[in-house]
Amino acid sequence: MTYGSQTWSMTKSVGQKLRVSQRAMERKMLGLKLTDKISCKGIRNKNQVSDIAQYIAKQKWKWAGHVARLQDNRWTLRVTEWQPRNGKRSRGRQARRWRDDIVRTMGNTWTREAKDREEWRRGAEGFILQWMDGV
Repeated sequence: MTYGSQTWSMTKSVGQKLRVSQRAMERKMLGLKLTDKISCKGIRNKNQVSDIAQYIAKQKWKWAGHVARLQDNRWTLRVTEWQPRNGKRSRGRQARRWRDDIVRTMGNTWTREAKDREEWRRGAEGFILQWMDGV
C-alpha cells in the first residue's frame, strides 16, 4: 500500500483516503464490523500499528535527505531542483509539489541542511508530527 510513497505529493484528501483504507484493513484483520462501534483508537491499540500518514511522512523525509546528499549528477537530484524555463505556474490554485511539504517545514535551504545528517534528523520530528491530524 505504501510502495513508492516517499515520492507522493501528500494532500489532505490523499492522507484521508489512506487512513480510511488502513482502518478498514485493521478491522478486517481483527474480524470487526463497523456496526461493532469500536473506536479507531481502540482498534489501533489492539493492532499496535502506526498511522499510515506518519509512516509515509517518515519515508518521504528519509528520501528527501538521501536525494539532497547525492554527490553526482543523477536525475533524481536534477528533477528535484528543476525549475521551468518561464518560471510561471498555471493560473488558479497551484498543484502541490513533492518538495512543498519539506520547504514548509525546513525552508528553501532544506537541501543545504540535509547535508548535515544530525541536523536533518532533528527536523524530522516536526515534519512527521504535522501529519497527526492531516495536512
